[in-house]
Amino acid sequence: MEKVKFAGVPFATSTPDQAVDVIISKVKAGGTALDIHFLNAYSIALAETDSGFRKCVSEAALNFPDGKPISVLQRRLHQVRGPGLFEAVMDRGREVGLRHYLLGSTDETLLKLQRSLESRYPGVEIVGSFSPPFRKLTPEELQAQDDQIRASGAEIVWVGLGTPKQDYEAARLASVGIMCAAVGAAFDFSAGTKAVSPKWVTAIGLEWVHRLLSEPRRLWKRYAWGNAVFLYAATRSSLTR
Repeated sequence: MEKVKFAGVPFATSTPDQAVDVIISKVKAGGTALDIHFLNAYSIALAETDSGFRKCVSEAALNFPDGKPISVLQRRLHQVRGPGLFEAVMDRGREVGLRHYLLGSTDETLLKLQRSLESRYPGVEIVGSFSPPFRKLTPEELQAQDDQIRASGAEIVWVGLGTPKQDYEAARLASVGIMCAAVGAAFDFSAGTKAVSPKWVTAIGLEWVHRLLSEPRRLWKRYAWGNAVFLYAATRSSLTR
């Protein structure tokens, strides 16, 4: 798959439909496990200021531009939203019997998520789920988690732990041979525990405003800092091309 860089981070140039096809075909083909990431302006800001995170996403198998601003400023890229792709793979994966595993969030959200997906996509195969503790896991706990995933027969693990934790975990899972994708808030949106922004808001690249208004106390610092650093990184990137 062709890739181009934005602010020094490599992104796949595929359309949303092509991304779904590629992921399903890669999963069913087996072989090398991939870590798949959906990066937005905040992700770029983190990569700009955190060398560990930059290394993580720069070495990832596939990065897709989740945020509209990235695809606007780098015109060879198409926005590929994590929540939308997550549901599209759930839907179209039924044709080939794709087996899914859900990692992250809370037990309550995971239960709502599985019920929602099974109701809307009859026949979807969700073979397991796990809500890890909200702390760093010990090596023994990580081994037990990985063993549980393998025993489930899952072909792809969807990781919803929040940025950047989910990206580090996706990279780790791929390194031990587990196919995975870090999809952020997709679990909450699909489960109905968080409101999805109107389509017209997403289309013009202002989904972040909708999220900020929905959770101002939790997100205002993230967007105030993240957007400023993103603009700096985008400007620097355009001047050096």
